[in-house]
Amino acid sequence: MDIKTHRPTVPPTPAAPAAPAPAAPQDKRAARGATRPGDRIFLGLSRGSGIFVLALMAAIAAFLTYRASIALGENEANFFTSFEWNPSGVPPKFGVAVLAFGTVVSSIIAMAIAVPIAVGIALFITHYAPRRLGGPIAYVIDLLAAVPSIVYGLWGALVLVPHLEGLYGWLDDYLGWTGVFEWNDGAPRSLFTVGILLAIMILPIITNVSREVFRQVPRMHEEAALALGATRWEVIRMSVLPFGRSGVISASMLGLGRALGETMAVAMVLSSSFDINVSLLDTGGGTFAQNIASKFNEATVTGRDALIASGLVLFVITLLVNGAARMIIARRKEYSGANA
Repeated sequence: MDIKTHRPTVPPTPAAPAAPAPAAPQDKRAARGATRPGDRIFLGLSRGSGIFVLALMAAIAAFLTYRASIALGENEANFFTSFEWNPSGVPPKFGVAVLAFGTVVSSIIAMAIAVPIAVGIALFITHYAPRRLGGPIAYVIDLLAAVPSIVYGLWGALVLVPHLEGLYGWLDDYLGWTGVFEWNDGAPRSLFTVGILLAIMILPIITNVSREVFRQVPRMHEEAALALGATRWEVIRMSVLPFGRSGVISASMLGLGRALGETMAVAMVLSSSFDINVSLLDTGGGTFAQNIASKFNEATVTGRDALIASGLVLFVITLLVNGAARMIIARRKEYSGANA
């Protein structure tokens, strides 16, 4: 009879944990932060640039506020509601109601005309026109952005104003009943003319930025829409416009910034007067920049402080517009190119 010996089972000894691999020198430097001289210099320059911009904005605001407070202390009229501008009088009386109205209205007219046309041109160049045609059109648009303001002003005064009588008459015939487009056969040197001229001036800015944004649309988005049977317009509506919405808003704000601060072109076209007219076609009105440019040389010390006070109002309006644009873009993050 065989006798089988039974050996006790010994549990296997667990293997010793492997030693961690030594960290690469690059990982150690990344953990400690930027240690190279070039990184430290670049970080310092970037941080200094941001601080410099904030300090510059604060210095401008402090200067405008200080000089405006001097003028407002001598003003005998309501600065925000008065229609009078006589800072050299005794006592001085001046207000910005007409200037604020003219600046806002002319900018709104310019944006209403320029933004749809600019977006249409950008879409045509990027999605409809062949390359041999889109290239020259884009080049001409770029040239328009380089034309000085004084040239636009001369063109507006010598060419645009004399040829707007037909448009004014047509608007008066068909829309004069509204009161907004009623024309009394005066010279077409009104806020509506200023709005048309500003629209031409800001058109290249909005077009160029929108064109570059539309070119960044992922090709897969457009191909997927075409594969599902979408037409060219449906591709643009579902893929291109949502992707570039924040970019178009940014481009519009850049154009609006130029429209708000345009000086010489407006001064050469507008027949300024301190009246608020219901009709956009009536001669007269004024803007902040135009008023400052036309009256700064002949102004007294109090008059210059009053002009600086009006410049402070324009400064605040510009900040509010840019802040509103940032809020709109922040609420539309899902449509931004970075998140597409």
